Amino acid sequence: MKTQTHERKTLWVVILTAITMVVEITYGLTTNSMALLADGIHMGSHVLAIGLSWLAYVWVRRISHTQQFTGNTSKILSLSGYSSGLLLLVFAVVILIEAGQRFFNPESIVYQEAILVASIGLIVNIISAYLLHHDHHQTDHNIKAAYIHVVADALTSVAAILGLVAAMVWNISFIDTIAAVISSLIIIKWSIGLLKESGKTLLDIEKSSTEHHHAH
Repeated sequence: MKTQTHERKTLWVVILTAITMVVEITYGLTTNSMALLADGIHMGSHVLAIGLSWLAYVWVRRISHTQQFTGNTSKILSLSGYSSGLLLLVFAVVILIEAGQRFFNPESIVYQEAILVASIGLIVNIISAYLLHHDHHQTDHNIKAAYIHVVADALTSVAAILGLVAAMVWNISFIDTIAAVISSLIIIKWSIGLLKESGKTLLDIEKSSTEHHHAH
């Protein structure tokens, strides 16, 4: 039952994120806003990652009803979590590269518009995080990965808002870049943690110690 609840929640988040992505990309193209367009594309990457988490639950539900599959379904969830962690790592590195380029080639920012975009992104991420929030004893690497993606996105939105407001008030454009770098470093740390955890499950490294832990 737990995975079915998680499946329903991840689907809602995928739909919510996809709608935001379409709106942001459409407005980004019509208003010539790079900030909107970039955030829309960024949202698209999360649609992919959280969509992967949702598909993993669908797959687990399907194969748990068939007799042919004799393996461990939690491995599927860990594999999805691992893949999601890799995507997260890639996104963080891309943000770092973009921030580096912007540092050397500062662009003029339409502040009000950019702050609005970041605020919309943040609201969507807070709703998504609320939907994906789960009790610790009900966790698996898949729901954890989806949750981390949403929280990471919220973090970049907060950093963007703070950076943009500071840049607008004090007219220091590189604050925005520093905020992006700090965000991506935190996301890299989270993604490596996720890769380590899900990787251990995939390789059966922690099996004996976790079973021992559950026995207590």
